[in-house]
Amino acid sequence: MSETVDRKISAWRSPWVIGWVALIAVVLTANAAMVVLAIRTNPGLVVADYYDRGQHYEQTMLSKLSRDPGWHTRIDVPVDLVAGRSSPLGVSLVDQAGVPIEVESATLYVYRPSDASHDFHLPMQREAPGRYRTDVSFPLIGVWDVLVSLKQGEYENNHGQRVAVARP
Repeated sequence: MSETVDRKISAWRSPWVIGWVALIAVVLTANAAMVVLAIRTNPGLVVADYYDRGQHYEQTMLSKLSRDPGWHTRIDVPVDLVAGRSSPLGVSLVDQAGVPIEVESATLYVYRPSDASHDFHLPMQREAPGRYRTDVSFPLIGVWDVLVSLKQGEYENNHGQRVAVARP
């Protein structure tokens, strides 16, 4: 007479169960890591009064368009921007007929999309009629947004461009 032994086989011995549990553990760990990184590295690039500024966005844009004098702006960014090295950055401004325009003030704003703590601005100096220039040194490699603000009386012309800064 042969006796059959009734043994319970644990599910934890199956490679399928172990694989599924490991997969779920990896996904949950990755999600937890992403949440922790998102909280710790938040650049805080949201404007404090975003709701108030957005309330009248359409009216603001329409009023700006109605006052637009038709200026044409061109930012001259060197191709070989290197972190830590000073490079000239210029802007030229002409009217619809191609005549250079003199402005009261020209300012270069430099924004780091990933971290607002590295943002800075520089005044631009008049180089020639309708041409303004400043020397800028980017402290870090990567992507930066440059915005030139040209003011003439109540009118302000803003022109932006994204640039890439290389390693030294």
